[in-house]
Amino acid sequence: MQVKEVKPINFLFFQATTTVQELSNYLSIAEELYQEAARLRLRVTGPVHWHYEGFTDHLNPFKLSIAIPIAEIPQNYDGPFHIKRTDGFKCIATTHEGSWYDIPTTYARLMEYVSMNQLVPKGTNRELYINVDFNNPEANYTEIQLGIV
Repeated sequence: MQVKEVKPINFLFFQATTTVQELSNYLSIAEELYQEAARLRLRVTGPVHWHYEGFTDHLNPFKLSIAIPIAEIPQNYDGPFHIKRTDGFKCIATTHEGSWYDIPTTYARLMEYVSMNQLVPKGTNRELYINVDFNNPEANYTEIQLGIV
């Protein structure tokens, strides 16, 4: 685990209020974001991010942003998605290798680290999908960033 400050990033993104049970409804969004980036000739600069804001448990709604980092923000964007530049993001980062069904174990380790080090969670998490393999989930490689104050 590593405490770090992620520098500001430009994103083309989709946003919705949802629940854990509905997350699979949004799997196609990343492909649509890539298509929009290609249409606009935007240079994609990193992997797909899923940002969770206000997530408290698997039953309550939270704000989900699905985003791809882009090199520059186009002027006067008028399309189906949104564009923004984030602020810096202080977090604890770790990697999760394998099936996403096991990801709660990784989050539990992060929360244990927060507690042991008397850190304050920010209520915003990021998942960066470095490698996604739907046919062989054991090959998934995800960086999890737990926001801290």
